Order: sequence, then C-alpha cells, then structure tokens
Amino acid sequence: MPTSAPSSMSTPLAMPAQAIAPQQILRVEQGLPPLDQLIGQYGQRPLVVAGDQSLGVFQPYLQAFSTTLAVAVATYGQDCSQTSLQRLRQTVANHEADVIIGVGGGKALDAAKLLANQCHCPVITIPTSAATCAAWTALSNLYTETGAFQSDVSLPRCPDLLILDYALVKKAPARTLIAGIGDALAKWYEASISSGQSQDTLTIAAVQQARVLRDILFQKSAAALAEPGSEVWQQVVDATVLMAGVVGGLGGAQCRTVAAHAVHNGLTQLPCTRSSLHGEKVAYGILVQLRLEELLQQNHLAATARHQLLKFYGDIGLPTTLADLSMGDLPLSQLQAAAEFACRPDSDLHYLPFIVTPETLMAAMVSTTAAISPCPGVGVAMAVACCPKDLGRSETIALPENLRTGFCTDEVTP
Repeated sequence: MPTSAPSSMSTPLAMPAQAIAPQQILRVEQGLPPLDQLIGQYGQRPLVVAGDQSLGVFQPYLQAFSTTLAVAVATYGQDCSQTSLQRLRQTVANHEADVIIGVGGGKALDAAKLLANQCHCPVITIPTSAATCAAWTALSNLYTETGAFQSDVSLPRCPDLLILDYALVKKAPARTLIAGIGDALAKWYEASISSGQSQDTLTIAAVQQARVLRDILFQKSAAALAEPGSEVWQQVVDATVLMAGVVGGLGGAQCRTVAAHAVHNGLTQLPCTRSSLHGEKVAYGILVQLRLEELLQQNHLAATARHQLLKFYGDIGLPTTLADLSMGDLPLSQLQAAAEFACRPDSDLHYLPFIVTPETLMAAMVSTTAAISPCPGVGVAMAVACCPKDLGRSETIALPENLRTGFCTDEVTP
C-alpha cells in the first residue's frame, strides 16, 4: 500500500520566496508585437495604467489589442500614492479587470505593480523610457500626493510579463536614459557596501553583476547617447532596464539601496526637486555616499571613485552638485529637512558601516565636487561646509568636533 507523505511534505513551509525575475521577457526590435495574444494569456479585461504622456505614445499599441480585448484605461495621476491607488482599485472593480498593464516610467509601473498585487491580478509592464529598472523589479515606491517619498513596498513576485520595445523607448527624451544610467550605477556603489562580507552565492553573483553593469555603463554610455537606436544604445537600455533589475533580483535584501537612494528620498521632501528625475537625484546621491566614506572612514578609494564619477557625469550630463539639481539657492533649513529625512531611523542610509548624522550628511551634500585633500586626518573644510556655490547662502553648518579636525582650505575645486 502507498504510504502517506510526511506532514512536512504536505504542509507548505513558511519560508519567504525570492522574486528574481519576470516570468517572461520580450524584447522587441521592430514592428508591433502581437499584444492581443500576449495579453490574452493573462486576461481578457485588461486595465492599462499610465501617465498622460505615455498614453499618447502608446496609442498605436493600444489600438492593436483594444479590438479583441475589453480594455479600460486609467491614469495614475502625479505619483504612486495611496490616494491614487485607492482610485485605481475602484476602477479595477468597476471594469472587473483581470490583468493590469503598466505603461510608462517608474511611477506608472510602480503603481501598476502595487495595484495588481492589491487586486490579486497578473501584471504586465511596458516601459516607455529607460529611466529605471521598475519594469523588472518586485518593488514599488510610495509617494505623497506632492511627490515626497514615503516608503518602498516589497512585492511577492516580479511582473508576469515585461515587454521592452526599443522603438517605444527611443521616443523618450535622451535625459531619461541619462537618468537611468545614474540610477543603474547606484547598484554597484550601494550593493558593494550593503552586501558586507556575505558569502551567499546569489549575493556574490549580484554584486559581481553590479560591477559588470557599472563597467558597461562607463564604457558604452557616451556612444549610446550619441547614437539613439543603435546597437550600443540598445545595450545601454538593456543595462538600465534589465540588468539593473537582475542585480536586485539576485541580491534581494542583501543588496539593498543605501545612502544614494536615501539622499534621493530626502530630497523629494522638498517641492523644488520635482523638476529633477529619480535617477538624477540618485546619481548625485552616489557622490554624497562616496563623500561620506571619505569624511568618516578616511577612504581614499572612495575619493578616487568620486572623481572618476565626476568626470563621467560631466561627459554624459549627470548632476554633480545641488546647483545642478536647481537647488543652488536652497535655504539651509530646507537642506537640513532633507538630511533629517534621509537620516530617519528606518532609512536605508543606516546600512552604511558607520554612523551618519544630519550634520555630517549636509557636509557631504555641499562638498560633492571637493578636491582630494592632501591634508592628513578626517575632516571637511568649513569652506566646504558652507559652500555658497551649492547653498547660495552664507549660513554655516555646525559640524561635530571629529569633523573639524585636519581642515584644508584647498579642498574645494574652484
């Protein structure tokens, strides 16, 4: 007689599953893909979630499957927010949607993924720019109605289908790809720190992928931006949309965001940052993170890496200072508010292997272009700490005593 299976086999173990990649990935080089067939695998009543601009460029695609499927369209609003999601959930119920299609940039795709999870629907992501890896990941960022970052939400699975149509992405402004390069670069600078000394095989693989990703971007970004639609351009788009997602998928919780994204999150608390893209703020945040490593760990490799990035940023057009983010005249009180948010207790900034206070963070934020100091000791010159080039004011930052040692008046580049 057959024996019954052990109870441990019949009862699912309460173990967290790691969401590594979308179930299917389709890369389209030319011509419209058979969207009605692709979407029909997942449902017959799709709800398209997009922004107003993305809907405009998506119209030919929408027409390709709206005759065979019962399609509804909804915009996510200004941000992926609780208010927006509440409205979208009602739209799902009214339409009786059975599959969600996210079309657009990071916020549209985040809204679609989170909505699909809340409504227990499959989700398809179709990015219209290469500005983020949101089309890949099992993660959504929540913002307030005014665009201030609130929290990130881990999702149980990556999208069911990712459609990367290069012709669609090519329609986006070059600035979006530049921002995507900045966002993708952070994978190396953050994962190499947050992974620590982990010997986990997938974590090691993720960190090495992040290093390769960085090298690809260093080598190919300038050529890609000079030749939109070319083979090298496609390779860089693959790097920002797909390969950056691989790093997060393989590394999971061990390859977290750290200071670069924490700085981004802090800056979003200021209304004046609405005009800058996610990846632009993150790229600036990488410089801040490296500057912190210089100031608090006497890390000369971080200084060298920062200056390597400054050259690269200048070549492709990424911001290097607050002024480049249109925050050159930022009042000290607002800078402090951003720094305090970035340093809040649950911030990813605290995955750094040293303690960072709002004061030291502000010192790093206003000295991202500082020269490599020849002076011994740890410290940042007071000229850096109240740099009018970045702050646009004469107010000073009160630094802790340990940061006021070894001051060098030649730390700031003219």
